[in-house]
Amino acid sequence: MAQYLMSVLADTTGLATAEEMAAIDVFNEQLQADGHWVFAGGLAAPDTATVVDARHGEPVFTDGPYLESKEHIAGFWIVEAPDLDVALRLAAGGSKSCNRRVELRPLLGA
Repeated sequence: MAQYLMSVLADTTGLATAEEMAAIDVFNEQLQADGHWVFAGGLAAPDTATVVDARHGEPVFTDGPYLESKEHIAGFWIVEAPDLDVALRLAAGGSKSCNRRVELRPLLGA
């Protein structure tokens, strides 16, 4: 089994609607029932981010997101799947349930 990160991409900072949250809950329950669930979470708005850079000695803290972009990561799932085809089907289900685009990436060494 490999692990994958499914990042939810949003173009607004608005929260999910009640209908979307209900669909996400159903999707999460199905992931758990089918043994694909590892972890999931929603993220606060990009303007709550702090970028930390300690590469050159004293850390520098910068308010705001790392990148200025029309889209941001609103949440994520970490799932387990036996292969990429299953992971892609899971990502499609996640996209449908949250009504947003989802980026799928394998975790290294998982």
